[in-house]
Amino acid sequence: MNNLADSVVIDPGFGGGDKQQQAVATQPQDPSVVVPPPATKQSSALKKTSRYRSRSLSASSTDSFSSASYTGSSEDGDDVPPREKVQKNSKGSSDFCVRNLGAQHAFGRREIEIAEQEMPGIMALRKRAAEDKPLKDAKIVGCTHINAQTAVLIETLAELGASVRWAACNIYSTQNEVAAALAESGIPIFAWRGETEEDFWWCIDRCVNAENWQPNMILDDGGDATHLMLKKYPTMFKLVKGIVEESVTGVHRLYQLSKAGKLTVPAMNVNDSVTKTKFDNLYSCKESILDSLKRSTDVMFGGKQVVVCGYGDVGKGCAQALKGQGCIVYITEIDPICALQASMDGFRVVKLNEVIRNVDIVVTATGNKNVVVREHMDKMKSGCIVCNMGHSNTEIDVNGLRTPDLTWEKVRSQVDHIIWPEGKYIILLAEGRLVNLSCSSIPSFAVSITSATQALALIELFNAPPGRYKSDVYLLPKKMDEYVASLHLPTFDAHLTELSDEQAKYMGLNKAGPFKPNYYRY
Repeated sequence: MNNLADSVVIDPGFGGGDKQQQAVATQPQDPSVVVPPPATKQSSALKKTSRYRSRSLSASSTDSFSSASYTGSSEDGDDVPPREKVQKNSKGSSDFCVRNLGAQHAFGRREIEIAEQEMPGIMALRKRAAEDKPLKDAKIVGCTHINAQTAVLIETLAELGASVRWAACNIYSTQNEVAAALAESGIPIFAWRGETEEDFWWCIDRCVNAENWQPNMILDDGGDATHLMLKKYPTMFKLVKGIVEESVTGVHRLYQLSKAGKLTVPAMNVNDSVTKTKFDNLYSCKESILDSLKRSTDVMFGGKQVVVCGYGDVGKGCAQALKGQGCIVYITEIDPICALQASMDGFRVVKLNEVIRNVDIVVTATGNKNVVVREHMDKMKSGCIVCNMGHSNTEIDVNGLRTPDLTWEKVRSQVDHIIWPEGKYIILLAEGRLVNLSCSSIPSFAVSITSATQALALIELFNAPPGRYKSDVYLLPKKMDEYVASLHLPTFDAHLTELSDEQAKYMGLNKAGPFKPNYYRY
């Protein structure tokens, strides 16, 4: 087996909600290489006057930092690269790097407070465990999306006793005002919307390699922090007590490391916990796909022909939501079981080439690479919307569109028109990256479920006695899954039925759970 850099191909930080198949992404710049100073920023005049431009002039990633959240609140017009700024919070600390601290932190704090109201599970966990401080002495490197919902998780971990340092797993999903609020509160955070690939790795490195601070836990979304530590700081990596990973891509990489005998610490796979797959992947994506498409394109769904590539939990949520809005939905699948599910749910299962000329919207949700390639896009009708709900940016072959014969026109943040010589154009959202976190919001309640799962996994690994977990990948214990669900039931005034002693004995169950075996499929 090759080393991690060879066998686990890593996309530079485009993380997010998980998808049903194992992901393969593009190889980033080697994080072990010393990062040079940030490149000189592009002329703002070019940004404002060049309506039509090719990729050789300006990649949209260099001018997409504005509108850092779905509210547009981060549109501060500040063109100074964050790494060139000297900023201090009210406590005098400069151990952070965000877009604009002074102009945004108050608004970000309000966003976090709003998210707290819709995140009952993680807030209940914070209240119940705050006195015990189960994460006292934990030093956690986090690499996740940076938005109001994850800020609630970050501050919960701090309330439970942890010392944290945080970076973003996606260059487009950071809410600048939330990052500023975290920095103002004293959290060492290194993230802003529109990071370059170089910035992305620099931010993670600043979290890992800090003066007088030795990380002993990793909370990852996509495996990038794990990858950097393993490759650049192997000695430090061996001292880590545990890794918690929430994405299918990151979990896949951990299993590869374990198989190759290179995983030297225990890891918890929370991606495959029931509360993550069903509530984050299915229910969250069911709502956020509509939100992201509507906010970015103002599209009317009724009567539109849509193809959803992949019918895992994410694909199921997307297909059901679009069908409910009156769309004619087609499904592509490689798995006969998922294909049969799609067929019995009333969807027509097709090959992409069979419908690509007629569809109005293409949504990828497989976690794979090259699902939609240039050949497909050449056949699309003018005005076809192309977006990705998978973890990485490799499902849509965006590099195949970076050719001299095509013109890129940026029409709004995260929305590009790709124009063919004959005048046809397609609408590409978020450059093929995770569209719901790049172009819209995600339901705070669903993130509460995932966040509670992540927090419990960190507590379990950090406090586990020696020998309970070996250097391997583990699933979240079923009892914890059920506990996370129970934290959220009071919101709905839901009342669980209790087993009698006779019933529990008949079923062979403990009255307090777990109520299902690990092999049970919900």
